[in-house]
Amino acid sequence: MAHCATGVAHRTDFVEAAAKAVDKETIMRIAVVGAGGVGGGFGAALAHAGADVTFIARGAHLVAMRSEGLKVQGGRGETHLVPTQATDDPASVGPVDIVLFCVKLWDVESAGEHIKPMVGPDTAVIPLQNGIDAPDRLIPILGRDAVMGGVAQISASIIKPGVINQVGTFMRMIFGELDGRITPRGKALLALCLKAGFDATLSEQINTELWMKFVGLATNAGMTAVTRQPIGRLRDDPDLRPLFVSACEETIAVAHASGIKLPPDPLAKVLDFIGHAPPAMKASMALDLERGNRLELPWLNGKVVELGRKLGVPTPTHEFLYAVLKPYAMGTPS
Repeated sequence: MAHCATGVAHRTDFVEAAAKAVDKETIMRIAVVGAGGVGGGFGAALAHAGADVTFIARGAHLVAMRSEGLKVQGGRGETHLVPTQATDDPASVGPVDIVLFCVKLWDVESAGEHIKPMVGPDTAVIPLQNGIDAPDRLIPILGRDAVMGGVAQISASIIKPGVINQVGTFMRMIFGELDGRITPRGKALLALCLKAGFDATLSEQINTELWMKFVGLATNAGMTAVTRQPIGRLRDDPDLRPLFVSACEETIAVAHASGIKLPPDPLAKVLDFIGHAPPAMKASMALDLERGNRLELPWLNGKVVELGRKLGVPTPTHEFLYAVLKPYAMGTPS
């Protein structure tokens, strides 16, 4: 699920140079690890723009992509990649320029080991997951130079093997080096994203962007999962809105206690994004709950609770959301 940008990334500084780079670029090789709503949505758009994109997938979704291609449908129209380059073997792909790392949070370490054959000296691995700790978990496996930070802003999910449905039209990727440098690989990816037709930001403060997404994401994930309702039925309810506000405030307090520099009035920015989200949107954790799947709960509401206890920050709303959802953390109880 997506969240708000902070305005700290100077996208306009790079747009002109990025546009010029499009004409000069060689075909960028991209691997998408985890071809669900996020990876499939962005990967299909980049492939449609001319990138050499290979999807690392498994199971029925892989079989369908190989036989029928990958279809992305919804508010932005339809993209159908035929044929689709897809495999379950990263070694067969070899080193690439960019890895969009989109697996579920419990698979970070195992998938990180799995993709090593695709990571060369200049490869950028960009986690586009929920949560805030994926880069820190990948660095010991892939090396600090390989890992960038990333934020995905899209509401999309697999509705059947080979088919992804996007809710609404909003689609944005924010990415940047963890140390704030502007690098050639970042500029090259920005150029490609702009060519692909979705909004993109090359950020000099990606950790701030990650936390701004997390403030709203952890809240929306817990709330839409607990209620089993889309955001449009929740955000303006007079009994539920105070829970949204308090959950966001708790996460902001944890961010400040963690030493993260947030933009002015972060609560207003997050609530504004929630207010403009597609009414039918549900967080991916809510969709997983409905399907009886494992939840990313420990890395979302559970992470707020964990950090709050460590830092001495009260998080009663997230404690409630975590406790109520915990019986479902490993899937629907038998």
